[in-house]
Amino acid sequence: MDSPMCLVENADGELHVVPGAIKYLMGLNQKVIVVAVVGLYRTGKSYLMNKLAGKREGFALGATIQSKTKGIWMWCVPHPEKRDHTLVLLDTEGLGDVEKGDSKNDAWIFSLAILLSSTLVYNSRGTIDNQAVENLQYVSELTERIKVNSSSAASSSHDDEEGGDAQFVQFFPNFVWAIRDFTLLLEIDGRNVTEDEYLEHSLELRKGGGKKNLMYNLPRECIRNYFPSRKCFVFPTPTTPANMPHLDSMDEADLCGSFRKVADTFCCFIFQESRTKTVKGGHKVTGRMLGHLVNTYVETIAKGSVPCLENAVLAMAQIENQAAVDEGLAVYQRGMEEVKALFPVDMVQISAHHLRSDHQATQAFMKRSFKDENGDFLNALAVAIAKHYADLLIQNEDASEKKCAALLEKLSAPVAQKIKEGIYTTPGGYELYCNHLDNMVAQYRAEPVKGVRAEEILEQFLREKSLEKNSILQADKKLTENEKKIYEEKDRSAVLEQEKKAAEEKRLEMERTMEDDRRSKDEKLKQMEDKMKEEMKQQERDFHRALECKMQEQKDLLEKGHKEKADLMRQEIEEFKKSNTPGKEGGGFLESTVMPVLRLGMDAANILLQYKLMKVAFMK
Repeated sequence: MDSPMCLVENADGELHVVPGAIKYLMGLNQKVIVVAVVGLYRTGKSYLMNKLAGKREGFALGATIQSKTKGIWMWCVPHPEKRDHTLVLLDTEGLGDVEKGDSKNDAWIFSLAILLSSTLVYNSRGTIDNQAVENLQYVSELTERIKVNSSSAASSSHDDEEGGDAQFVQFFPNFVWAIRDFTLLLEIDGRNVTEDEYLEHSLELRKGGGKKNLMYNLPRECIRNYFPSRKCFVFPTPTTPANMPHLDSMDEADLCGSFRKVADTFCCFIFQESRTKTVKGGHKVTGRMLGHLVNTYVETIAKGSVPCLENAVLAMAQIENQAAVDEGLAVYQRGMEEVKALFPVDMVQISAHHLRSDHQATQAFMKRSFKDENGDFLNALAVAIAKHYADLLIQNEDASEKKCAALLEKLSAPVAQKIKEGIYTTPGGYELYCNHLDNMVAQYRAEPVKGVRAEEILEQFLREKSLEKNSILQADKKLTENEKKIYEEKDRSAVLEQEKKAAEEKRLEMERTMEDDRRSKDEKLKQMEDKMKEEMKQQERDFHRALECKMQEQKDLLEKGHKEKADLMRQEIEEFKKSNTPGKEGGGFLESTVMPVLRLGMDAANILLQYKLMKVAFMK
């Protein structure tokens, strides 16, 4: 993407997605790391985003008191350090813009930034004083504007969320506070402190009750609870006040050296520490999936409802899983084009292509699908592949039948000509006819690549010729009646023997087909198990990360003497443990999926067993 584009438009007090931006995301199949910047208007947010993009220009900086960014703007660039990842930068509309008049969308812009990002940068100016913290008033409204579980999406009560704030911790982004134009010394009580220590000091809670302390503590508690992973950067003024309006046109070398140093450190931190965007269940998000999320969240807000992480993931899963089925089937169909061009082929050849293509199709499905908890979409793929394979088997049979019939017609032409000429109506003609017919059959058998119906078509041919053969036998005056009866019995035995060969050919074909189905089912089950194990590991990592953050927060509260709050935190942690035992969400998934996958094999097997009937229907 050469330059930023508007992703979510804020027009006339309403939010709308921009179709062109969604279309761009839908074509982006790489995993994404999403960095969003929020903060009061005219605090230099856009400069930081341009810096992360590695460009001097891009997001509008502006040089007046008017806010330049409306809605949410997006810039997708290759990640400078992580291969096969795209860095998605989101520059949000400045909070508290007096020209808006109605600030109702500020909270939604802030919520969207949290929902979409893997790192949230809060940009402020001056110091972290009480006013700066209170400007983050939207944090205290998050439980009213974001729900984790669908069961609580219709409710605004924080208590409805199992595990309290810890639920949010699992899915919320890392938090970075960037303080611009910082002119103070990093000292507390005469002691030098780090930027992070300065942030933590600013977020300390006051002891005691009373409305004043409660109001003071509320935004700080929310920041601590929702964003346990916190980082702070203090930026000195980049240039003289006179040059500030021209910041976007100034060369980097003309900026203050200490400012450049902090900016470089900030960028390195973002590049190295920002995680791939994930959603509930630990699923890593691609650009295409991010597009689905944007659509879902903005549509939900437009309807006056509360965005729900679980519902958004489920909606996205439905779309992505159906697309995964379509993609898997397309992979299978492309893989079978090579063998299709060779029809007719034997079962070994078509079976080998089928198993290879089926494996590739399942891999493609697994790569794109997620939360297929009942195996419904995997089953749909298996059935679609089975139908296509059955159709190919029919086409291969048809090609074999045509080739064999044409070959027999060609080989039998000389015999048919001799019949017309009466060659076999003379005494001894039957023996001559049998010799010619045997030679013809030998030539037929010697012909390679006849396909799967070679014996069946030969059996039909010989049965058709039996009347002709019997007429020549009865007309041969050289043979006695007893000899004719012996030849008749011999001919019947020969026809029965050919019937057995044709039946054995069919049996082997069906046996191979059923073996293919068994191996396909086993392969799908293995791939599903591997995928589930990895997803459960990711869920466990998310769980432990959230748990460690909350336990650290409890420890900090105890050390600062907030025993009552620490006890409440301990209760919340216990609830969180009960409702989020590692693997609980997906713990029954493997077992619940095994049976659908086993059924999946049965469904595919039934289709393949009936492909003969399908051929009849196809012929009609």
